[in-house]
Amino acid sequence: MRGILGWGTYVPYRRLDRSTIAAVAGAGGGKGHRSVASYDEDTTTMGVEAARAAIGATPGAAPRSVWFTTVVPAYLDKTNATTIHAALRLGRNVAAYDALGSVKSAAGALATALAGDASALVVASDLRSGLPGSADESNGGDAASAFLVGSEADGEVLAELIGRGLATEEFLDRWRIPGEQRSRVWEERFGETRYAALAPLALGDALGAAGLSPEDIDHFVVAGTHTRANATVTRSRGIRPEAAVDALAATIGNVGAAQPGLLLAAALERATPGEVVALVVLADGVDVLLFRTTSALAGYEPQRSVAAQIARGGPISYGKFLSWRGILPIDPPRRPEPSRPSATAVGRSIDWKFGFVGSADAGGEVHLPPMPGDAEARPMAAAKGTIATFTIDRLSYSLSPPVVFAVVDFDGGGRLPIELTDVDADDVRIGGRVEMTFRKLFTADGVHNYFWKARPTGTDESEAG
Repeated sequence: MRGILGWGTYVPYRRLDRSTIAAVAGAGGGKGHRSVASYDEDTTTMGVEAARAAIGATPGAAPRSVWFTTVVPAYLDKTNATTIHAALRLGRNVAAYDALGSVKSAAGALATALAGDASALVVASDLRSGLPGSADESNGGDAASAFLVGSEADGEVLAELIGRGLATEEFLDRWRIPGEQRSRVWEERFGETRYAALAPLALGDALGAAGLSPEDIDHFVVAGTHTRANATVTRSRGIRPEAAVDALAATIGNVGAAQPGLLLAAALERATPGEVVALVVLADGVDVLLFRTTSALAGYEPQRSVAAQIARGGPISYGKFLSWRGILPIDPPRRPEPSRPSATAVGRSIDWKFGFVGSADAGGEVHLPPMPGDAEARPMAAAKGTIATFTIDRLSYSLSPPVVFAVVDFDGGGRLPIELTDVDADDVRIGGRVEMTFRKLFTADGVHNYFWKARPTGTDESEAG
């Protein structure tokens, strides 16, 4: 038996109210909200957060490879998956590869990992944009998903792969030339017609391999960047209307390469053992994966459910959204911009910089950053802490001033001055509880300076628990 061993998702904290767009852009907008990655997030940092959630919810997880897929990579030439590998503190014998450039790559990476003979971690992340006032801008969203896949030898299988179907065809539907910020689309009816013709073929092959009929599907997930085609395929003949899984268009938006994994995770979170889940991905053809949930699913608890992340979000103005996207430059603080990080210096502190690993001396006192000669390493990425004091700095260089620094006392020992994120300055308080999150401090000379920040836990506790 081979299938899904665990999963994790990440939806950024900020939400843009679509109704605020038209007043500024003169067009676009609509109802509902879209998720927005913060100024200190990119597809790699979001991928790290989803991967951390997948690993954290799956005891004993030991992937033999990491596959990272996105349409908007933080780096070209350099492998982005190695940053995720470092943040998770995986071994040197664990491979890390990128599969970049198209939404279809997300489905391909997951299908390839499921067809392999070893456990794998498949991470998909996307950051969707468009011209101000465009449908892509308002209907898009930002998110990431991660799936651990393998066999019974690697852990408990939560959803067994029981069938696969595909229909590959070259046609021009959506495209973007490298270097451009916006995608272009062909006339909608053309793409809708092609996907509507190909989907029954791929779905029929998958159902045939599993010995099932359309009526046997309990959760029907359709993902793709063509909204009309998604809606048409969702109404496929024989699929029960109640099986259709919400595309989360009103609350998150279409998250591109991350959408198949995000919607599959949402379906699994509401599924019960013995049910059939179909994942249909419309991207330069059609890919279909059929799963049957097992009894192990009843005991699985994701670290952060999709529903919980939707419920927890803070507003962002349209002007700040444009600023974070680099479309509306703002006057920076009158301070020198940061220098490029040193590759040699980073190479000497990989565990601290990417894994947030401190140290403890012989007496058990925790040091952050680690101290030479200490008795043991102390991983702290999963630790929570309490704000002892804080300051609001309106002069330091930042892409989104002001900067909020806090001194955090960590549960179990350790104190560190660290920047806060996903918080409004007026809401910070002494005694507030925080957790660690992997972010981008800045980019200089094309080099991204990744490190960790603290964010509110979302709870109201004032004491370490």
